[in-house]
Amino acid sequence: MPTPTRPALTARRAWQLRLLLALTALLLLVGLYAPMLTIEQFLFIQSSFSVMSGTWQLLVQGQYLLFLLIAGFSIVLPALKLLVLLRLTGAAIHHDSRLPRYLKLMHDYGRWSMLDVFVVAVLVVTVKLGAIAQVQVHYGLYAFCAAVLLTLFITACISRLGPDND
Repeated sequence: MPTPTRPALTARRAWQLRLLLALTALLLLVGLYAPMLTIEQFLFIQSSFSVMSGTWQLLVQGQYLLFLLIAGFSIVLPALKLLVLLRLTGAAIHHDSRLPRYLKLMHDYGRWSMLDVFVVAVLVVTVKLGAIAQVQVHYGLYAFCAAVLLTLFITACISRLGPDND
């Protein structure tokens, strides 16, 4: 007896998810370029940075491993994940045979793309500077987190299209 398959994504629902993907991409760009943190040291020195400026500074200062980790997990993988999600909306509509493979890819590697490593990086900066500096959070961090949450929501919506993992 053939196993039942889940229905394909409707054109309307795919359009809605693509609209959310566009909003997510916009929030990600704002989150990458907008100021995230301001560090104030000794009441005289203030420096604000975004993900992009912070990763650039790591490269300039020769911190190549940190540069690769932060750039890879906070910039490159989130962008790739959004592209895969966009591809998945089309694959789900057309009953593409690659849909299960894309869904597995998103499940296995998707959760590493943004939140975990980025939060650890912010915590490291905050802990290292806590004794000698104050850290203020700005809207770039909120935009980045909103992009993360929307990406997780869209991934969950699309992953429901795959076969059950019974």
